[in-house]
Amino acid sequence: MADRLAEDGRSPDDASRLTALLQLTPVVPVVVIDDASRAVPVARALVAGGLPIMEITLRTSTAIEAIGGVAADVPEAHVGAGTVLSNEQAAKAVSAGARFIVSPGLDEDVVSVAGELSVPVMPGVTTPSEVQRAWNLGLRALKYFPASLAGGIPMLKALGAVFRDVRFIPTGGISAANLCEYLEVPSVIACGGSWLTPPDAIAGGDYAVITRLATEAVAIAGRAMGQPTTTANQAGG
Repeated sequence: MADRLAEDGRSPDDASRLTALLQLTPVVPVVVIDDASRAVPVARALVAGGLPIMEITLRTSTAIEAIGGVAADVPEAHVGAGTVLSNEQAAKAVSAGARFIVSPGLDEDVVSVAGELSVPVMPGVTTPSEVQRAWNLGLRALKYFPASLAGGIPMLKALGAVFRDVRFIPTGGISAANLCEYLEVPSVIACGGSWLTPPDAIAGGDYAVITRLATEAVAIAGRAMGQPTTTANQAGG
């Protein structure tokens, strides 16, 4: 990697690199791993499709091991931990190699430990009060979850009009069908979604499907943002 790595394998400027990656290819695959041995092939399939970023959710007992495997064997993949519910989970994920933390809600303990460990954290918000709390904690990139149920694009536009320096990552109900529409909202920096890594494709080892879906998402994002669709791989190294 071009970035200088710390002793634990993380870059000291992970926050700026994450922001750069999101600006180049604003799609974050949200991945559920039931078998840790599948994590590395999934990561490689996403990278091959132009997405050098992935969020492995802590919804399974194998998630921490999966994060560690990707961090060790696919250094070009910017791997993070999702569904982080506590500061203990955040610490374990970062110790395993997670380079960013995503939570479904706003928990100040999780935000605090992420700060102590020098990794970016993107808590979930749905209301103006939550956005304001996060803003006062110094956060400017927030997960908007569950996007399709919490007001969708109209709500994102309303929040963006008030919180002018906050950027949102809507997740929940995002797919290839509506990705472009979400990315065209000025306050949206990226979208997260699980459609990129179908459970049946992971279980069956059909990684070509994942690469195809990633390539499709990169093309959609490029059209929405008016950017080339091949620059993300350059940033991923």
